[in-house]
Amino acid sequence: MIIPKVRIKICGITNPGDAEAAIEAGADALGFNGFPGSKRFLDLRAASGWIAQLPPFVTRVAVLVNPAEQEVRAVAALPGIDRLQFHGHETPEFCAPFAGGGFVKALAAKDREALELASRYATRSILLDAFVPGAFGGTGKVIDWALAAAFVREHPFLRVILSGGLTPENAAEAVRAVRPYAVDVASGVESHPCKKDPSRMRDFIAAVRESGV
Repeated sequence: MIIPKVRIKICGITNPGDAEAAIEAGADALGFNGFPGSKRFLDLRAASGWIAQLPPFVTRVAVLVNPAEQEVRAVAALPGIDRLQFHGHETPEFCAPFAGGGFVKALAAKDREALELASRYATRSILLDAFVPGAFGGTGKVIDWALAAAFVREHPFLRVILSGGLTPENAAEAVRAVRPYAVDVASGVESHPCKKDPSRMRDFIAAVRESGV
């Protein structure tokens, strides 16, 4: 049996240069944060032109936090957006109408109880992020690897995306410990918020590829 390689998403992309550098480094997916409360906020409508011009074999993900239904539909219709990621307190009922296009649902891995909702969402793509009160990702806090690993083992049919405090220095260890379908990194490959560091992106991707998983 052929085991697929761990996929890599670079999140919090805010400009064409960083997007191109991430693709050149070997990213499989890019995340664009449409949440105004984020320091990596990107006006998705204004940026849709250059996003649509990116290579077609890289998945382009719009990250939304507690959006209104109208906003979700407007973002999903933008050119170049391949996938939606709900990263707030969206309920299974709210997300269900968007299952046709495929979506990612992020859950804050506070404890086992907090992850029990996973099976109620109409998607196989679940992102596990570190729990930080009042925050919605991008904090740099390291997720509980043991909790994430147990979730992966207990949900073999889900595509689990590991996020939360990943860096070039710990990525290989995290992948070996958790064995996720994919990894997601933002702050761990930045020189400062809103600016990715090309060398750290290359090092991060190399670490994941060399993890042996």
